[in-house]
Amino acid sequence: MKSIKISLEMAQRVKEFVNITQNYPYEILLKSGKYVVDAKSILGIFSLDLSQPITVEVYSENCDELLTQLKKFEA
Repeated sequence: MKSIKISLEMAQRVKEFVNITQNYPYEILLKSGKYVVDAKSILGIFSLDLSQPITVEVYSENCDELLTQLKKFEA
């Protein structure tokens, strides 16, 4: 598992983030405080407090391409 901190403060950024994560077959979760949601779920993401940085957890060892694409969201 690999993890990074990201920021998704605007709705357009959430949509772009979900479009990226949907292209990968492995499990990707977002954690904010005690809440955990599927990173491929727009509704799940909007249930989080987006004013704070969120932790992305990627459950694959071969996820360098995804992490490169997510750099633009890093907090």
